[in-house]
Amino acid sequence: MVQKAKILLVDDRPENLLALEAILSALDQTLVRASSGEEALKALLTDDFAVILLDVQMPGMDGFETAAHIKRRERTRDIPIIFLTAINHGPHHTFRGYAAGAVDYISKPFDPWVLRAKVSVFVELYMKNCQLREQATLLRLQLESGRAAADEAREPAGLLAELSARLAAVEEQAEALSKQLDESADAAAIATAAHLERKLTGLRRALDALEPGTGDGAS
Repeated sequence: MVQKAKILLVDDRPENLLALEAILSALDQTLVRASSGEEALKALLTDDFAVILLDVQMPGMDGFETAAHIKRRERTRDIPIIFLTAINHGPHHTFRGYAAGAVDYISKPFDPWVLRAKVSVFVELYMKNCQLREQATLLRLQLESGRAAADEAREPAGLLAELSARLAAVEEQAEALSKQLDESADAAAIATAAHLERKLTGLRRALDALEPGTGDGAS
């Protein structure tokens, strides 16, 4: 069973949070509310999120300050942030949003279809990264157990073939995602996808090195 990604919605107005939930409910992911910057930072202490939708104009800790705290934490610094604002103050205001670590900056009222499409890209990238981590963990654990019991239930060659097949499935999904991003996506999403592909390439190289005939001086 595939675990759903969590999306953090941060806005001090309940009606805005309700609107965001209505727009993003079609993605069938877990939507988490936060009515202030402080509440958002508290949620980020315990849960992992695929993307954060962060309102700029909030009393107390505003969106810029909240984003700065998020980016200073090692646990949360890589979570994509999409800023939402009801006021367009011009290029300087937008630049401040990107400087604070946002991957996108959307002015209200926004197009629900556009917002949903942007969020779905980061959700898909998050799910692919989770899948890659799971495959890497499985590979490490099974290789460790394979060394200790190579003569038991399955031979190392069969284990490597199974792991290679699982990795190939992830590679195929990552390739399909990259093709989608090439058509329409922002630079941050493309960069995240490229990072995912580099991880896959490294894992494939490590797996190939374990194949018989690729080491120990074999010709």
